[in-house]
Amino acid sequence: VQLQASGGGLVQAGGYLRLSCAASGRTFSSYHMGWFRQAPGKEREFVAAISWSGISTYYADSVKGRFTISRDNAKNTVYLRMNSLKPDDAAVYFCAAATEWSRPQYPYEYKYWGQGTLVTVSS
Repeated sequence: VQLQASGGGLVQAGGYLRLSCAASGRTFSSYHMGWFRQAPGKEREFVAAISWSGISTYYADSVKGRFTISRDNAKNTVYLRMNSLKPDDAAVYFCAAATEWSRPQYPYEYKYWGQGTLVTVSS
C-alpha cells in the first residue's frame, strides 16, 4: 500500500489542523494505521494509532485529549485532528500502516510509511 500524507502547515499556538493520509490499494481496511512525528534532532515518536475497524484507538500521553485519530475505509483515508496545538507539536508527521496491533506505539510494527507532512506551530 502507498500512503500520502497531507494537511500540514503553519498554525498559531492554540490553533488546529487536520492531517489526512490517503492510501492506495483495495486492502486499506485490513491495515491498522498510525501517526508518528519527528522534530529536528529528535527521534521519531508515536502520536496515535487506530485499528483496522476504527474501534480501537491509542494515543501518546502528550496528545491525549487534544488529538483525535479517525478513519474512513470507504475513502481509504485516515485522519488526525489536532486541537490546541503547542510549539512542541511542531514536527514532520508521518502516517504508517501495520498488519499487527500488538504494539501500535512502536515504529517497527509498521510495514508501510508515507512521506510526511510538516506542521509548524508559532508561539
